[in-house]
Amino acid sequence: MKKTLYMVILALAFVACTKHPKIPANYETVGSQPDIYPDYKEVVVPPNIAPLNFGIRGNVTDCVAQFTLPNNQTITFGSGNKVLIDEGDWHDMLAAARGGDIKVEVFALENNRWRAYMPFNIRVAKEEIDPYISYRLIFPSYVAYEMLSICQRNLSNFDEKDIYNNMIISGEKDGQCINCHSYQNYGTANMQFHMRQGHGGTMLVVNNVPQKIDLKTDSTISAGVYPAWHPTLPLIAYSTNHTGQSFHTRSKAKIEVQDSESDVILYDIEKNEVRLVSAEPNELECFPTWSPDGKYLYFCSAHFERQMPDSIPITGEMIERYQDLHYDIYRKSFDAKKLSFGPTEVVYKASEDSLSATFPRISPDGRYLLTGIGAFGCFHVWHPDADLYLMDLQSKQIRKLENVNSDYAESYHNWSSNGRWMIFISRRNDSNFSRLYIAYFDQRGMAHKAFALPQRDPDFYTYFMRSYNVPEFMKEPVQVTPQEFASEARKPAKKATYVSTDAHSGASIQNQEAKHTVN
Repeated sequence: MKKTLYMVILALAFVACTKHPKIPANYETVGSQPDIYPDYKEVVVPPNIAPLNFGIRGNVTDCVAQFTLPNNQTITFGSGNKVLIDEGDWHDMLAAARGGDIKVEVFALENNRWRAYMPFNIRVAKEEIDPYISYRLIFPSYVAYEMLSICQRNLSNFDEKDIYNNMIISGEKDGQCINCHSYQNYGTANMQFHMRQGHGGTMLVVNNVPQKIDLKTDSTISAGVYPAWHPTLPLIAYSTNHTGQSFHTRSKAKIEVQDSESDVILYDIEKNEVRLVSAEPNELECFPTWSPDGKYLYFCSAHFERQMPDSIPITGEMIERYQDLHYDIYRKSFDAKKLSFGPTEVVYKASEDSLSATFPRISPDGRYLLTGIGAFGCFHVWHPDADLYLMDLQSKQIRKLENVNSDYAESYHNWSSNGRWMIFISRRNDSNFSRLYIAYFDQRGMAHKAFALPQRDPDFYTYFMRSYNVPEFMKEPVQVTPQEFASEARKPAKKATYVSTDAHSGASIQNQEAKHTVN
């Protein structure tokens, strides 16, 4: 009832804001730009993005925002302290300004006096963004997951729908965690996500038909964890992990997530077979990802040798030495005909700079590697120092993306299918809740100022008490319904079989030598 009433009030406010108010006749000029939220000043946006509705901070009781297009046509919006833009008008504006700038002038009534702020620009890129994204919504409670959902959002408007929601079949006695949704080459006909504990298994969708699979075998550490679909073949690379968490009492990082064991495996969907890819002793291999041509499998690994094996368990030693874990980036060539991998090659030795690299993601043109870098560890979601870096795979140089990062954690990054847009999560709003941000990546290899995923109400992120994570671009919405997923989840999982391979072939990871400079 309360939610319905709120939506009615918001709808009425939206109608009021779309009457194209007039610019005040008398006002004083302010020598600065307005303080707006979300901050959309001087950003580059796709020509198919939802309206950038924003509010104006301060003692504002009324406002008018004038938008001027490259052809000098103008249109105004605003009421109270918010600028809510009609969707139809907005998309007409984007079409008219594609490849150019929209100038925004804000007039605000503050303390009964109208003030005119310096204008700012919104540049409209020529390149579109993928029409959909998906993400997981989770309360930042660390241990509770009674209410989890994987959602899909139409980026051209504000429509959001559940892909799957664990509350459909889960209860307090038989709780279910859901995570790690992934797609093959941005399409949704082939996808997967994991279900843990209640009705556990990997939900695998092939040609829009779901089936629950049990990827755990007697010869592997665990079921599949972090997934990576081969771009064209019916294959998925996974890490397998024994994961634990510990908590800080003082640090702003709040929580550490560590693997006491981890390997990389390959799952053959058609044969329902699992085989090892990398299982080096004293190595913690994780976060696999394919090159766009499918010829290389990239992954991260940290070298860890026990120093106190007789005194405490390995999990205890890792808690004691959590700052000693530094992940590097490697890759293996892949022979698709033989389903075999070549020797391990070093891509980036972050450990030699006393850093740790996670979640390597290769741009669709194969030129760049986007990665998260922090001081240590593999789970940077709660590390304030974690930033996004870009490696040029031709020059081997790596640099921090200055226009993208903040003083808080950036993580869970991904490329759009055309390579012109990045999406990632950041805690820059309040340090507690992670939100989605988008940044334009131009043909010169430069990232532009990141902006928050637009919402219908500019106050949305103030009252929304769940975090976003694992954003994925999609060319189309998921066709399988939540109810169809729930029906399949209740069935027994199909057991995968293990195929023996030599995962230790080629040069070992710890003997590889390479050094790249972090700028």
